[in-house]
Amino acid sequence: MLNLKQALPIILKGMAMGMAEIVPGVSGGTIAFITGIYERLLNCIKSFSPKLISVFKESGFGGVWKQIDGNFILFLLTGMLGGIGVGITAITWLMENHTVLLWAFFFGLIIASVIYIFKQISNWNFLNATLTVLGAIIAYYITIATPASGNEALWFVFVSGAIAISALILPGISGSFILLLMGMYTYIIPLIKNTLKTFNTDGLITITVFGLGCLTGLLTFSRVLSWTFKNYKNPTLALLTGFMIGSLNKIWPWRKATQFTFDEQGLPDKVLKEINLNPLNYFEQTGIEPQIMGATIVAILGFLLVFGLDKLSEKE
Repeated sequence: MLNLKQALPIILKGMAMGMAEIVPGVSGGTIAFITGIYERLLNCIKSFSPKLISVFKESGFGGVWKQIDGNFILFLLTGMLGGIGVGITAITWLMENHTVLLWAFFFGLIIASVIYIFKQISNWNFLNATLTVLGAIIAYYITIATPASGNEALWFVFVSGAIAISALILPGISGSFILLLMGMYTYIIPLIKNTLKTFNTDGLITITVFGLGCLTGLLTFSRVLSWTFKNYKNPTLALLTGFMIGSLNKIWPWRKATQFTFDEQGLPDKVLKEINLNPLNYFEQTGIEPQIMGATIVAILGFLLVFGLDKLSEKE
């Protein structure tokens, strides 16, 4: 059983994951990785299987709770819910009022994360180097890809749910951004909001199919990642390092939106595409101060935070 002293760090890490998920382009999987709980999280997710039935018959609810690492999941989810609540208010406000500084903080955080993961690879060879480059290319392409047009067929809804939730647990790749690229964000999110108000049958069916896709993708992909960590840890870390390097393009602090989705009033809602700008020319093209000094300071703070979290994990 975890006591309060053990639970608090897990809750705080969950809060950090929840807040990260509010920021488009930043993955909660990245935060899980740099806080040292990534593999444990994968194993928890993997533990949800039909085997739990036999565990329940033999050991009851206590055995099931131990099998799924229930305390860890409970505290982590508690923190994530709190983080999402904070993120919806605080981070949304920062994105509207201090965009450059917020992105600079995450930029510094991701750079430090790349260094942190890079140091975990004990054996560098041609395969690992190739996987790093491949991961960077894939993630970079995802950040510049043109969003596709969506498909409302239930089979595609299922597939989009499975892919988006799989991306969610990959460091460096945002699940919501994958939905955007598949052309499903503007279909699924409004549908969920509308169905929660009207509870119409078609909407409930679509949401259920999407949820089943998410569940399938989460349970399947967590097993794949857990297996690769166990049997091919260095190549897996190399590939994930590449993902995070490639994702840096998405969180460059000085960017200009070029394509949007629009809400019911015809106002810009969600950014689909952006271009990166030179901070020295940022004001000329956007009318917003580049805040180069402030961005540098918060980027350094984000950088130092990663190694602070690493020291915390070492003490634990």
